[in-house]
Amino acid sequence: MPVLTADAIRQIFTDTIAAHERFAATGAERVAQAADAIGSALLTGRKVLAFGNGGSASDAEHLVAELVGRFEIERRSLPGVALTADSSIVTAIGNDYGYEQVFARQVEGLGVGGDVAFGISTSGRSKNVETALAVAKRRGLVTIALTGRDGGRMGADADIHLNVAEQSTPRIQEVHRTIMHAICSLVDAAFSSSR
Repeated sequence: MPVLTADAIRQIFTDTIAAHERFAATGAERVAQAADAIGSALLTGRKVLAFGNGGSASDAEHLVAELVGRFEIERRSLPGVALTADSSIVTAIGNDYGYEQVFARQVEGLGVGGDVAFGISTSGRSKNVETALAVAKRRGLVTIALTGRDGGRMGADADIHLNVAEQSTPRIQEVHRTIMHAICSLVDAAFSSSR
């Protein structure tokens, strides 16, 4: 098995820094908009429903953990649900309705107008994420799409589109995590000022 050289490792860091800089140059305002939408929903007693597949599923769970637990400051627990976390629900819906419905069915059952549906897809073409965002929009939820590449249809149809226009899945995921941490920082600030 080939071993990465120190130069190759430095190149990975250089590439991820460049991807972050490209997103920050054009996407910072949309991150602030997403944080404002989430903060406003949480301040009015609404919740965040987050979902994605694979690495994006773990990102959805990470975002919700930061809301329900805490991020950087002590504040009250904030309501969020990762639609990826209950294997009984995911497998039952997948078995009975098909994998395309695993998030949409949960949005239908859990989402109410004013909640936030936060869908994550590095390609922007995850059909089950796209379907759930469409259901969320019809039910009056604020829809946020965190995507990569060109964002696909889910990005185009979302109320707020956070697109990391990179081709490398690892670079997209790295920037996604930073975007979510920036959102959590802004939400923390909103709740520290609302005490």
